[in-house]
Parts: sequence; C-alpha cells; structure tokens
Amino acid sequence: MYLRSDERGPAMTNRLALRIALFGGFAVVLFAILFFRLWLLQVLDGEKYLAEAKNNRTRSFRTSAPRGEILDRNGKLLVANRTSLALQVNPRKLPEDPAERRAELAKLAELTHSTLRRVRRTMHEELKLAPAAPVTLRRDVGHYLVFYLQENQDRFPGVEVQRVFVRAYPDGTLGAHIFGSVGEINEEQLKERRYKGLVPGDEIGQSGVEDTYDRYLRGRPGLTRIQVDALGEPTPNGRLVSKPPAPGDNLKLTIDQNVQEAGEAAMAERGLPGGFITMDVHTGEILGLGSFPTFEPALFTRPLTQAQVNETYRNPAAPLTDRAIAGLYPTGSTFKLITALAALESGNLQLNEAIEDPGELVVGGQHFKNAGEAANGTVSLVTALEVSSDVFFYELGYRMWNTGDLQHWAHALGIGRPTGIDLPGAEEGLLPSQRWRNQLYKEGGTERPWSAGDNIQLATGQGDLQTNPLQMAIAYATLANGGTVVTPHVGLQVDDAAGRVMKEFDPKPRRHVHIDPEYRAAILEGLHDAAQNGAGTSFAVFGDFPIPVAGKTGTAQRPPHADQSWYGVLAPYPNPRIVTFVTMEEGGFGAESAAPAARKILEAYFAKELAHDASTEEEESEG
Repeated sequence: MYLRSDERGPAMTNRLALRIALFGGFAVVLFAILFFRLWLLQVLDGEKYLAEAKNNRTRSFRTSAPRGEILDRNGKLLVANRTSLALQVNPRKLPEDPAERRAELAKLAELTHSTLRRVRRTMHEELKLAPAAPVTLRRDVGHYLVFYLQENQDRFPGVEVQRVFVRAYPDGTLGAHIFGSVGEINEEQLKERRYKGLVPGDEIGQSGVEDTYDRYLRGRPGLTRIQVDALGEPTPNGRLVSKPPAPGDNLKLTIDQNVQEAGEAAMAERGLPGGFITMDVHTGEILGLGSFPTFEPALFTRPLTQAQVNETYRNPAAPLTDRAIAGLYPTGSTFKLITALAALESGNLQLNEAIEDPGELVVGGQHFKNAGEAANGTVSLVTALEVSSDVFFYELGYRMWNTGDLQHWAHALGIGRPTGIDLPGAEEGLLPSQRWRNQLYKEGGTERPWSAGDNIQLATGQGDLQTNPLQMAIAYATLANGGTVVTPHVGLQVDDAAGRVMKEFDPKPRRHVHIDPEYRAAILEGLHDAAQNGAGTSFAVFGDFPIPVAGKTGTAQRPPHADQSWYGVLAPYPNPRIVTFVTMEEGGFGAESAAPAARKILEAYFAKELAHDASTEEEESEG
C-alpha cells in the first residue's frame, strides 16, 4: 500500500540504524558462538562426554591380590599371607549434613581408639591422592566391631569392612632385615616408572627383598565394575565386569633357614649389637645374613602406636639398621689377610721373608705395640697370621705407606666400594688413602695430612677404616676362590603358583683379580693355623672343630666404645665352600664373642657331615 508523505512516520535516524545494525551483528556472533560450541560438544567431543556419562553410571572396585610367598633355598616357608578385615569409609556415602558427618566420624574414631582429628587427616591425605577411592582407617579390625557395625549399619552410612591380604611371618623376627616390609604406595612413588599402572591404596614392597623383587611378588589386582542408579546404588543384575586378582609369584631365596636360625640365635645369645653373614665363596649366594638387635616385621602390617614408633624408629639401638651390610666399623686384625696379599702381590714382602717382632714398631717417635705388648721374635707370614703379630703387619703397612699398594688391593677386593647386593641400604664405607686425607686436610676437615702412621694403622684394620661384614666376606671369598670378586645376592629364583621356575638369579661376578696360587695357599695356611693350631688366636674355639677351617680373629678399637669383636672363617680348608663373618660391638677380643658365634653357624651348615662323623665314630667305638 502506498502512503503519502504526510501519512509516513518520522524517518529513521542514522544513530538508530547503527544501533540496530550493532545489535543484529552481536546476535549473529552470539548465535555463531553457540552453534560452534554445540558442534564442538556434539561432534568433536561427543564420544568423550558419552564415555563420561556412561562412567557416571558405573562404579569400579579393585580387589587386592595376595603377594607371592617367600621361601628359603630348600622350599621352607619364610613369609606368607593372611586375610585381614579392613575398616573403610566411602566419602560419597557419608551424610551431607556437616553436623551428622562429624558425629559419624567422631563415633568411628572412638570405636577404633583414634581421634577425630586423626581420622580426618587420614581421609584428607588419601582423598587427595584418590578422590573417589574408599579410605582405609584401620586394618585387623576385630570381629566384635564388625558385628557392631553390621547391626548398626543405618547409623554408619558409607562405612564398609573389606577383606584384604597382609603379610604373615611364621618364624617371628627371623630374617626381618632380609625380608623388609610392605606398605601403601605414596605420592612420590606413584611417579616412578617401575610403579606405572598402580593407584593410591595399592601396596608395594618398601624395604628388603619385598622392595627389590616387588615386581614379581606384587601380583595384579582384580577389578569389579557394576552399574548403579542415580542414587549410586547397584542396579539389579548390574555387574558388568568381574576380573579376579592374580596372586604374585613366589620368591625363593638363597637363604638356608637352619644357618639363618643359628646365626640369629648366636647373636641374640650374646645380646650385643652386630651382624653376621654366611656366603658361598664361588657363587655369592648368601646362606645367612642378620643383624642384632632386630625387629618384628609383623609390626608393619598394621598402624603403629606412638610407643611402637618410638621403639622402632627412635630407639638408639637402631633395630632397623642392618649392621651386616650397613654397619661402618674398623675391623681389627681380620684386615691382615688383605694386608698380606697386598704386600706379597706388590713385592713389598717375599713369601718366606722373616721379620723381627720385638713387641713394638717405632716410627717418627710414635710407638705401635702388639696387643698385650707381646713379643713374638722372628716370624714369617704364616706364623704372623697364626699368632696375629701386629708388628709384622705394622712393618708391611709402613713399607706401603706412600705407594698406595694397600689401598689398591683393598679396593680391588671390595673394601670401600659398592658390593652389588640385591638388598637396599648397603653402605660403601670408607677406605682411607693418602689422596682422601690430603684433600680433607686441604678443605680443613682434619688437622694433618696423610702420614706413615695412617697406613700402619690401616694394615691392622684400624684408623679411619669403615667397612662391614659383607665387604669383608667378599674379600675373604675372593682369596678363597682364587680371585673372583663375587656379586652377593639373596634372590635365587622366582616360581609361579604351580612351582614352575619363571626366572633364576645368577648375577655375574663384579670383576676378577689375579692372585698368585702360592700366595693364596700361604695365607690360607696361616689362617688355618690361627684357628686349629695350638698357638692360634682362635684355637680355644675351633681347635676341636671336626671340619678343617681357616679363620682370623679381630679386636678393633673404636673409641669411645669398648673393643669390637670380629671373626672371619673359611671352610672347609684348604678348598673353602663358604665364608662366615661375625662382628659384635663392644664384644671384646675376637675369640671371646664373634668366634663362638661363627662356630655355631658352621655347626648348622655342616650339621649333616658332623652327624655322619659322630655316627661313624660311635660305630667304630662299639666295634
């Protein structure tokens, strides 16, 4: 319809047209953004959100797997499993009202002999790692508490009791330092590559062989996935997936239970801190290894009380420290085997050379005396080892004080360096040298540089030397087997549940050193005489031992402590199969404490041979 100019309304101004255009453009842009967002959600991310929607309708539950058993070399059970009732809280099912939630948690704290603050802290720490996972408040819940919670389930929404597996130790403290402990994986460990695929709440080995061989012992957890309704309750026939847990493989150790028991009993009988080791000189297989004082490994299968924490972690006796591999001590005269070999191989001593022992060696006005100020007269190597002449070895140390020969051979035999043992926590120790002390002096860490006296002291296992029974056992084994530095190990093989061997452990030697067979024979002869000849320092202990042995006592000065007792023995002589080393802090002379303990260990190892010999003698006497 056509309107006359006088019938038309007022003309649209330019400003109004601009506003309408801007508004229209804004609407188009807004619509485009919404359209793009919908397209992004529906097309590009559609599958992702569909999967999340489906996940909201399902719940997954991991079922812990029993760890593999740990056995001795003969198949005797050392570490097993038992079932435990674990009290868990599902945060999603707790009351939403803060007051009701607090009241329930407070009641739980009272029932579990805990505090509300501790319960909340436990929940906070575990939920930070796994927001959707149930929180374990306590293990080994008593049946009385289980029955109470079941009877009052309506008062404790979100509280569940689940069966879990925990470690069991049939022989109490036996082998505690070897086995180690198991515990929940922590936040830092979850980042490690070796634990890929694990989640908070999963348990792993935390120390000992439980840690070293965790990948075999751990097993694989089971998984159950169910469908739930809008309230999170399982729907009828809602089980979607059910995968049972796969138990871990069994670990067989090189340990001989009889040898282990004998060693620990001998240490406990004397009641002094120390350690022991028995090892095959050819393979490095450890037959027994222990430390005193020890600890109860079952403690770590449940939450510790404050008193137990103090007793275990803050005890000045350090029961968690494995003194056999982590103790750091001077060794006394047991080091003389190393000094003798170093002097012979470096040309600082001739095989049949005699040295005068007047009872002391005077160097630069300093007097180095024999123990008890004894004078042994003219002695050669074999006799010097038999009677443990300090002056003889002082002289050898003096001859090598500026050459580094003693340090070279001690280092080659394993003193002051990694051993390669498959147990965590082993210490390298300290092999004092001219370079080490001079650098320390330069940095202001000591009042003087290296001197002849330092090497003289080292020649008899004194001074700044810091080592342990493991390293000394390796050194003795190297001489015994002719020069092979073995890799000590406690892992023997991994078996599946059916007993089939899945993997064997036979680590290669660390290295090989050349040892002259004549030198080896002479040193072993001296050690044999020291143990079983009338003038020998340990004749009183091993003089009547039916098996020929080669052993050396050691009495180490360790101020401000009393003298430390050492004993190293190779058996049988002259072709040893095993080496045993024992040390006891403040045990006095080597023949006083360490040697009797070593004898008990050898009696356990040679039990069958000793029984056979005794039976033969009885038959001959009757005949």
